[in-house]
Amino acid sequence: MSEVGRRHAFAIELAVEAGALARRMQHALGPLEVKNPIDFCTEADHAVERLVRERVTQTFGDAMIGEEDGGEASDSVWVVDPIDGTAGFIHGTPRWCVSLAYVRNGRIESGVIHDPTQDRLFAARRGGGATLNGRPLRVSQLRHGAAPVVEVGWSGRRGLDQYCAVLHGLTERGMEFRRHGSGALALAEVAAGLSDGYIELHMNAWDALAGLLLVEEAGGRINDFLADDGLTRGNLVLACTPQIEAALARMLEGLPAPRPMP
Repeated sequence: MSEVGRRHAFAIELAVEAGALARRMQHALGPLEVKNPIDFCTEADHAVERLVRERVTQTFGDAMIGEEDGGEASDSVWVVDPIDGTAGFIHGTPRWCVSLAYVRNGRIESGVIHDPTQDRLFAARRGGGATLNGRPLRVSQLRHGAAPVVEVGWSGRRGLDQYCAVLHGLTERGMEFRRHGSGALALAEVAAGLSDGYIELHMNAWDALAGLLLVEEAGGRINDFLADDGLTRGNLVLACTPQIEAALARMLEGLPAPRPMP
């Protein structure tokens, strides 16, 4: 098995272990850290990230960037969100997941998203396709015949006027919009054909990378997230079924210039 193949198999096992730990801790949250009015951290976030970091270090000695405790980029680095959708996690809903991505020489090579409360394990390896619980995934191709559904993530790093402009633009184009609170799961569901696209005007790498590879390997279209130092600074996310890529890209080009990020 190749080095990437070994890491991909390891990521699948580790995501399941991490998800089980998070689920055990969901009803004993402890004190909350409030990063901003819509971003929180629990003891479970820290515990899951520690588990992943320990396993990665012991097994491969690779670098890791985690949402809660940071890290440094390298040519062989894991990018991890221990619990994406922490607000849902805190409220006891199923809308959260563990997201692991492995990046080698500037390319996303493996992405795994585990949704433990709904028993969904999404996995993708570059060139190897995307799966849900072992079954191949494909984007919707608009086979449903209805209006496209695009989930739109919220980021406080961009102005509310820009977010509303996206909603307005989708409505003008006859598209439905949703927001469910976990960007990683939203991307996985685009890959699974459960929605037709996902947009977020600024997303961090730990939320985005695994899901972006899932969409790409499921036959969808994604933007070049890692351009302009997206690994450490984050970037715009556009992921969708091919039939709406051009319309969404034109819409995003027409948005007001973003405010400087803090």
